Amino acid sequence: MRLLENHSLLSYNTFGLAVQARYFFEYEMVSDLQTFLQTDVAKNNALYAVGQGSNLLFTKSFDGVVIHANNNYFELLAEDDNMVLLKVGAGVVWDELVAYCVQRNWYGAENLSLIPGTVGAAPVQNIGAYGVEVKDIIEAVLGVDLQSEVQLLTNEACHFAYRDSIFKKSLEGKFFVTDVVFRLSKNEAYNLNYGDINEALTHYDEISLATVRKAIIAIRESKLPDPKVLGNAGSFFKNPHVSKEKLSSLQQAYPGIPYYQLTEDEVKIPAGWLIEQAGWKGKRLGRAAVHDNQALVLVNTGDADGLEILRLSEAICSSVIEQFDIQISPEVIVL
Repeated sequence: MRLLENHSLLSYNTFGLAVQARYFFEYEMVSDLQTFLQTDVAKNNALYAVGQGSNLLFTKSFDGVVIHANNNYFELLAEDDNMVLLKVGAGVVWDELVAYCVQRNWYGAENLSLIPGTVGAAPVQNIGAYGVEVKDIIEAVLGVDLQSEVQLLTNEACHFAYRDSIFKKSLEGKFFVTDVVFRLSKNEAYNLNYGDINEALTHYDEISLATVRKAIIAIRESKLPDPKVLGNAGSFFKNPHVSKEKLSSLQQAYPGIPYYQLTEDEVKIPAGWLIEQAGWKGKRLGRAAVHDNQALVLVNTGDADGLEILRLSEAICSSVIEQFDIQISPEVIVL
């Protein structure tokens, strides 16, 4: 356990922004977090949990307490012929969890390979990729509330939605995820009908958990820049959901517009396609830019600050509204 003042968050945000936290608290034991939440520092300041900061845009230094989990463990809770229940510490790097599952032939997490961040952040954002969301494999989420009480929330109680959860709404700043319980399958099953997975798998002799993971990593690496080289937070925008009627009107002007069926009356349109059609792919405003290979990704080309990146995102949103009459919104949390 450690508590630091005026601590740099450069290593805790993947945009590479030179911001600080008034206080920085890191814990390994849940009991230490419980103790800290009863201190004057915790009670008199805003609190915010940060993992690797891979889904955050700091527009200024944080005048409060950043809480960082460093509890890195895996615990097998239950197992039978068909499934396992695995409890994982919030501080575990997300992709290390995926690799752990793939190595043991446990199905369910493989499509989420190479998503940056930590296990503790995964349910907050309800991370997803290639037709899978983390809610699909979460059994329960454990954490500590402001009264230092340990709470367990079932999957249903988390109110998961597209890139959303109760942790971003009524429990934001009031509940700190410490552990997540995952339900993983031992029965062979793959979700390959999204994006370029099937095409990427043609480079391998067989379909297995290992080759699906390799294929998805290859796809992500070909499209998304490494934040260690070029500051970014992955996909900056959510894919908008629109009605079938709205899609029909758009198809008159854009016959090849891509979409994914959600319900009988609603579809999802790739935000990257909208942004690219609006002319933003590869475009730069000051020291912030849209990535050359993936229009969903905003990048820090040098020493940009968070406000520059925010202004770029707002300009993109305005263009998409003007051209398509569709509101796109950030997937990244702006602080």
